[in-house]
Parts: sequence; structure tokens; C-alpha cells
Amino acid sequence: MKPKLFQSIVSMVLLSVICLARADSTDERNTVELRRIAQEMLDAIAPGNAPVWDRYLYERFVHMDENGTVRNKVEFLKELTPLPAGLVGRIEIDRFDATFAGNTAVVAYEMQEYLDYFGQSLRTRFRSLDTWVSTPDGWRLIGEHTAAVLKDPPAISLSRETLSEYDGVYTLTAEIKATIRSGDGVLTAQRDDRPAATYSPEIRDMFFVPGQPRSRRIFTRGADGKVDGFVDRREGEDIRWTKLAEPTRR
Repeated sequence: MKPKLFQSIVSMVLLSVICLARADSTDERNTVELRRIAQEMLDAIAPGNAPVWDRYLYERFVHMDENGTVRNKVEFLKELTPLPAGLVGRIEIDRFDATFAGNTAVVAYEMQEYLDYFGQSLRTRFRSLDTWVSTPDGWRLIGEHTAAVLKDPPAISLSRETLSEYDGVYTLTAEIKATIRSGDGVLTAQRDDRPAATYSPEIRDMFFVPGQPRSRRIFTRGADGKVDGFVDRREGEDIRWTKLAEPTRR
């Protein structure tokens, strides 16, 4: 290889390395700055310090909260008021990751809310996906979607006699059946086409699968008070099953 050609290749490689290093350094600085701004905005929620959010929000800002409600900038700022008397809280950022493309940053982060609710301590986690744009006046938040991190409810204890009331074979269709058996404080549901699932009691007649807090299994009763079926409920929608018979006892 000719010396001049070799020198040119080496120069291009070094230039690429330098450019990548500068880009990484810039991204790191921007990530630190965005995290600082985000925490400043979270600190402003409890006291209802709307001017802080007003300063950082893009004029055409769009916000979707954990309930799916969509608000623009004016609507969002209008609802940013101090916590009512008896409530004391704060929110702290936990995980924080930013991805950059041109003058746009997409930020995914997790936060922990600490709330004293009339003397009772509540701990709630949220995740947020934010879109920021770099403007001559600095970073501005153009879009945000916040979601609560769901947790399993506390399980209760039910007597063996109460749990045995749910034992039986249940049918969704003529071909799809599930057998439910009680034992060790829980219910086990088995379908021919699926692995067995374990259900813990939340309250009488309502059960949940640990690790799946979005859904519930709710047992129904007839006029005689006996269990006659159940519904699988998710997001307010029910799938109904009918009880056919008690399982064979060993």
C-alpha cells in the first residue's frame, strides 16, 4: 500500500473515532441535563409550581396520563395545583435513559412517588416516556406518556372449606374446559391446552395470578348461594365460564 494512501485511511479512521467520541460526550452531557430538568419538574408537582413546567413545555405539548387522559399544555398547567392539606409527597427519578436523533431526544425513565396520605405511607412507581426537542432557548418537552407500574394486591387467607367451594369443572365452550382444585391456600386452574395457573385470593370470590395484576378471576354464585361460574376480567371486560361439576375426589 502506498504511504500516502495508508496515511489517508489512518486519518479517516482517527477522524471517525474523534467524531464518535464527541457525539458520545455530547449525549452524556445532554442526558445529565435532561435528568436535571426532569427532576426539577417533578419537584414542582407537590407544591403546584406551574411556572417551572410552563418554562420547559413546548407550546404544542401533548400529555397522556396513567388513566389515558390526553391534555394539551394549557389543560395540563391548569390542573397543576398544590397537594391538598393532609397530603405530603415527593417524586424521585430512579432509572433514566435517553436516546438522541438530531435535535430530538426520547427519554424513558422510572420514578418513585412517596406520599403521606393523612398519616398513611403510600409508595407508587411510575414510568414515563418523554420526547424532547432542542430549541434556541434550550430543551423543551413536546410529548409525555406516564404509566403506573402495577403491583399485585395483598393476598388474604381463606379457610379450606371456603376454598373447596370453587372446586369444579368449568366450561367456556363445549371444547374448552378448565378444572379448578383448591389446596394450600390457593386455587390451581388447569386447561388441557395450557400450563396450570395458580390463583391467590384477594377477597372472597375474587382471585388473581401473582405477577399479572391487570386481571382478576371473579367467581359468581346462583340464587342458592353456590358457585355457578366465574368471569375472567381484564380492563373491565369479562369472559364468562360456567361450572359443570365437581372434580373427582381421590
